[in-house]
Amino acid sequence: MKSSHSGVSEGLVSELSAPRRIRNEIIFTWACLCATFIAVALVVWEQSGIIAAEIQQRAWGGLVLHGLFLMIIAALIYGGLLYQFTRLGYLRRRLALGPASDEELAVFFEEDAPSLTILVPSYKEDRKVVLQTLLSAALQDYPKRRVMLLIDDPPSPTALADCQQLAAARALPQDIQKMFARPLAEFVQAERGFLKRAADFQIDVSAEAARLADAWRAAAAWFAAQAEAHAVEDHTDRLFVDQILRARRDDCLRRAEAIAARSDLSLNVLARDYRRLASMFDVEIGSFERKRYVNLSHEPNKAMNLNSYIGLVGGHFRESQTEHGRLLESCAAHKAQWSVPQTDYFITLDADSLLLPDYAIRLIREMEQPAHARTAVMQTPYSAVPGAQGSLERIAGATTDIQYIIHQGFTRFNATYWVGANALIRARALQDIVTTSMERGYPVRRYIQDRTVIEDTESSVDLACVGWGLYNYPQRMAYSATPPDFGSLIIQRRRWANGGLIILPKLLRYLAKAPLARLAEGFFRVHYLISIAAVNIGLLLLLSLPFGEQISSIWLPLTALPYFVAYARDLRLCGYRLSDLFRVYALNLLLVPVNLGGVFKSLEQAITGKQIPFGRTPKIKGRTAAGALYILAAYALCLQWVFGAIITYTKGYGFLAAFALMNALFMAYAIKTFVGVGESREDLLAAWQAMQARREAKALAASQAVVDKPIASVVSVISKVDEVSEAA
Repeated sequence: MKSSHSGVSEGLVSELSAPRRIRNEIIFTWACLCATFIAVALVVWEQSGIIAAEIQQRAWGGLVLHGLFLMIIAALIYGGLLYQFTRLGYLRRRLALGPASDEELAVFFEEDAPSLTILVPSYKEDRKVVLQTLLSAALQDYPKRRVMLLIDDPPSPTALADCQQLAAARALPQDIQKMFARPLAEFVQAERGFLKRAADFQIDVSAEAARLADAWRAAAAWFAAQAEAHAVEDHTDRLFVDQILRARRDDCLRRAEAIAARSDLSLNVLARDYRRLASMFDVEIGSFERKRYVNLSHEPNKAMNLNSYIGLVGGHFRESQTEHGRLLESCAAHKAQWSVPQTDYFITLDADSLLLPDYAIRLIREMEQPAHARTAVMQTPYSAVPGAQGSLERIAGATTDIQYIIHQGFTRFNATYWVGANALIRARALQDIVTTSMERGYPVRRYIQDRTVIEDTESSVDLACVGWGLYNYPQRMAYSATPPDFGSLIIQRRRWANGGLIILPKLLRYLAKAPLARLAEGFFRVHYLISIAAVNIGLLLLLSLPFGEQISSIWLPLTALPYFVAYARDLRLCGYRLSDLFRVYALNLLLVPVNLGGVFKSLEQAITGKQIPFGRTPKIKGRTAAGALYILAAYALCLQWVFGAIITYTKGYGFLAAFALMNALFMAYAIKTFVGVGESREDLLAAWQAMQARREAKALAASQAVVDKPIASVVSVISKVDEVSEAA
């Protein structure tokens, strides 16, 4: 099935991207790389002379400062080169891409297809968000599939709003099954009628083609009705309606026209199309709540929500009530209250993500090829939902779309990382990395490690260590929501920045086993884990320490220029404006304290051994308040850079002063545009009031303890007197 992508900016992966255009982009990327290498050579030639002079003059303090400066510059150049190499790798992969034809995909409807279970972990999500995600999963054009909503809300809430939200989540699978009931019955009946006529040798090909074409038109009418009935309130609704409901409608109409135009349809083709129609709505949709059972993990993170269900696959279970709570116990099949069928593949799909209809069938078809026999995870790294109205959401989405290109390039160098929002996973591979530990006295199995909050990243290294590969399919077919405000973006990006340094030793041990063979792979994998720490700490030092004019160079900006030119070009190709390059830069400056917050959490965990709690990105209506420390840090950095520019200028370092002032202006723009001056004041005031309330509560508790102590003493004496009396 060929998806319709109208209205969605595909950029470099557009179906309209001719090979000639891609070759031109490859030449452009090589030109950028050559320019970078030339600029780096000039910097090395110039700076080596300065270093030699400092050594000769025994200026050790200046030499140390100079060395630190060059280390920061090297880290920034490392990132620029990596971006250009991944861009080149992606373009080469895109040039070689040959998507499977509809006939090749249709094979899955003619024979026994591999089984697929789509897992949607959910925690206190808005009903409409989860409904769209479940529908995008349930309407996959794939025959043998199940969809499970893994509800992670507390199973016995006390607040009315939480009770209503949980009830709505529990009802969703049944609501979708009811939505599918009529078309499912209609198309199953049509398939049975065809099979009966075929068995009785009563097939009139011409009449059968007309019936089949009418059935496809009926399916198209169902999708059209759903599209009309679905309220479009924002850009996510628009994507869902256009790229899932209307795309399926258009595909059904094309199929109807193709069948009606043919007079040579074979029985196999007719049977296949009837099966495809019936399977369109033939999907089991259910839900599971691990927190209802005391013997399953209750760790508050997405990984353990997934692990709890994966650990049940292929088993038969019954419930029992004990004094400690409800247990889910393994039992024989004939005694089971609930059984979980085996599956060949999983798709783990975040509750705010959408899959285009041919996601599963294209990726599973690729996975079934001999070349991917040892591929554990295949995915299309998700893109931002296009059409966001808010400035922050749009620019943060732009960084996501650029990351898509980087991740695609990683696959060229065997350095793919699992991005957990929408991954297809081979079930057999998970068995090779499973570990077992005890939690509250019960054994729990971990397939996806939850040692860090970037669980999919560590699992990528685990899979590589046991010989499994990962692969990015070079086509945009998955979309995820981007945080719409600074408060929720803080939570997301701080989580992304937390864990890389903890995973790094494991990666280095893996690379050390074959250092030469894995040299290129290590170049990309290591940067992915250390880049947030290195770049953000380096940029902060670059704008804070008193680096003198003598270690600046006219060639240094030229080392970064090719990277920024390539980045701007990719923004344009992805549907953004060239001026958005400056907005992305401003947002990255604003996120420096946020990223450092995540890095410091990594260091805290490495030192103390205490696991950092998983911070879920809020998905609520309205604005999420931003943390006061991050707001204050942004304002403080802006002021520091202004004063630093003034001081540096008075010392005669004009270039460095201009650099500091430029960054101060970008930070001021970011605060005004992405945070909001009024919103900053509101969040700071709320934080101050909350702090005052905590102080008052603490003081009240302390004073109450002073009052309660003598009363408690009297009560204790009376109790002892009573005990003595009873003993006597």
